[in-house]
Amino acid sequence: MRHADVVIIGGGQAGLALSHCLGRAGIDHVVLERGRIGERWRSQSWRSLRLLTPNWLNALPGSPYAGGDPDGFMDKSAFVTTLEAYVGRWQAPVECCVEVLSCRRTGNGFMLDTSAGAWSAKAVVVATGHCDRPMIPFVSRTIGGPLALHASQYRSPGELPPGGVLIVGASSSGVQIADELARAGRRVMLSVGKHTRLPRLWRGKDIFFWLCQMGLMAQPLDALANPESARRQPSLQLAGRPDKADVDLATLQALGVELTGRVRGMANREIAFADDLAANVAAAEAKQARLLAEIDRFAGAARPGRREPVAIPSAQPRRLLLTDGSIRTIIWATGYTRSLDWLEPSALGPDGELAHQGGVTSVPGLYALGFRFLRKRDSNFIGGAGTDAQAIAAEVSRYLDRKGRQAA
Repeated sequence: MRHADVVIIGGGQAGLALSHCLGRAGIDHVVLERGRIGERWRSQSWRSLRLLTPNWLNALPGSPYAGGDPDGFMDKSAFVTTLEAYVGRWQAPVECCVEVLSCRRTGNGFMLDTSAGAWSAKAVVVATGHCDRPMIPFVSRTIGGPLALHASQYRSPGELPPGGVLIVGASSSGVQIADELARAGRRVMLSVGKHTRLPRLWRGKDIFFWLCQMGLMAQPLDALANPESARRQPSLQLAGRPDKADVDLATLQALGVELTGRVRGMANREIAFADDLAANVAAAEAKQARLLAEIDRFAGAARPGRREPVAIPSAQPRRLLLTDGSIRTIIWATGYTRSLDWLEPSALGPDGELAHQGGVTSVPGLYALGFRFLRKRDSNFIGGAGTDAQAIAAEVSRYLDRKGRQAA
């Protein structure tokens, strides 16, 4: 059996940021990553993916952005290279291809069963991130029909069967994949549920410039009127394109993408769509208008012109036969869920999620990092995970100090 005072589970940006903070504090630790460094960026995203956030916003602790394109958007391969360089620069103790199978509290700390043997630790930090396991509704009912895959399995237009594509979900992944497929000449239908529309640029600045300047990205959880509702908000309809162009429902319509309501059911090889496109678009437009007006008040000066509205099609399909050959692929851009049954049972809430307050659980010595709205609005963003890591490192340090005093 091997031992570390702290075991960090997950070698993405959150786990590596925490490793840096613990290393600077002289705290013995190890990072266990079930794949390679930045595995999800490598193997669970499409080939042309770029970060949604500008380079200046993606700094990790001890490593501010120092390149020549602060307002650009790094592609996924470059970001993986950045993570690898970060590990090398700070000599992070990462063990790759080690999957944690169970983590249980013992009298003196934790016992972890892994694919590479057992570990013991005084403290454990779950840094597996918000995007753990792809969520695909109705998947068992597509047998015998079109190819069905999750957005994390999509790679490029040329790797799909010829023919039309239905994309279910209009958040960041859904609209970016729809844009790429439409530009490749594919017929694309987009099933639209709740979504968040924002411009890439506003008043000549990236939208994240304004969100940061106004303090919204660092807004703590207790400042939100309804934290649980905030956690359920869909990701932003944005893309990190080199030309900084918008990618949203209006731009997709201009490319010929057909919009319809959310999927409400599947039966007998047929998909039924809800009659809610207009309501979902109206809600997103109203929310966007409120935020842009808030930015305008903050910035002062004259108000810019309004954005191009999303036109509601006069005729929208209510049903789609999966046997008529018009749609050959279904891409579920429907988000992720988490399976945490390998964790200490007492750490989980009734919903199966890790119960915590700002990353501190009720189980002594067990912490979380990198989850959405962990401590503030940007907790699952790259830069936000870095600042959260500093806070969690301080919590871990205080816990280890208390354990040392108790042992003495």
